[in-house]
Amino acid sequence: MWLRHEMADLFLHKRPVRSVFSLLGEDENDITYSLGWALSRSPTLLRAFLNKIVGGRHHYDHEHFVISLQQFYKRSGITDIEIRGEDAHLIIEAKRGLEPPSERQLRRYVACFRSTAARKKFLVGMAECSKQYAVRHLPRKVGNIPVRYMSWKEVASLSELRRGSYKEKTMMEDLRNYLATIVTMQKQDSNWVYVVSLSEEEWAPGLSYIETVEKRRRYFHPMGVRGWPKEPPNYLGFRYYGKLQRICHVEDVLVIDDFHPYFRESQRYKEKDPYLLYKLGKPIIPANEIRTGNIYASGRKWAMIDLLLTCKTIAAACSASRRREEQI
Repeated sequence: MWLRHEMADLFLHKRPVRSVFSLLGEDENDITYSLGWALSRSPTLLRAFLNKIVGGRHHYDHEHFVISLQQFYKRSGITDIEIRGEDAHLIIEAKRGLEPPSERQLRRYVACFRSTAARKKFLVGMAECSKQYAVRHLPRKVGNIPVRYMSWKEVASLSELRRGSYKEKTMMEDLRNYLATIVTMQKQDSNWVYVVSLSEEEWAPGLSYIETVEKRRRYFHPMGVRGWPKEPPNYLGFRYYGKLQRICHVEDVLVIDDFHPYFRESQRYKEKDPYLLYKLGKPIIPANEIRTGNIYASGRKWAMIDLLLTCKTIAAACSASRRREEQI
């Protein structure tokens, strides 16, 4: 009789390791190295990536390509990932976060193409934001070099191989698991809640802030300005009418600068600063009344979810959360 053996759980700094790529780490360079390694070891992924950027359905031979990480150029600095072949040369500027690379960042690499004989040359920006947002903020060309964009979600989608060896498919599964835990910028194991206040005021004709959360399960705020977070929280708490009304897990987040595609009530208008638009999960409704406490009307606060649901006021939960954090 065969016994099924389960694998032991592996933790690194108290966080579970779900992929071999997780052993590298979680900063921007670590993600870049992981993608570079995957492209170099999976001919199928490399071919799909090149076809996505270059266009068409070419059968690129991976043996004719060289992939370089952190390549130094005297006047241009260090490239994140460089893919060089006989007919194609790509320089990738990869970002962890929701903001795509700037034109200034991409322009630094134009001189790097002077030494290549490849006909197909591309600058590729990568980040977590949607292509719809990125293409509105990236130039079509820098110098004479076309600019393309690919999100980390698109990379994960490309890694779902229909073809390829068993070894490739296993590696791609590891890559997807790694990206899923990192590139959303959410700390999925975090129990911190970002508590915000809502009003009955209509921000668009016939749609108030409270209705946006309750009926549409959406919430938005400016991205990284005037004290608003630049990175999405794992949980959002909403207070109005003097008490905590609900806590929602953040299911997805987009960077937007025009509300109309997502809310028909809103007029078409390009905002000066980008906004984070959240898709909210099923609400957690407090079992007991949790009053606001000593917090000014529009104040935004952080609290741990268990304390937020058990303290008598939001203010008390915030204080208790800070004390707990100091003791860790």
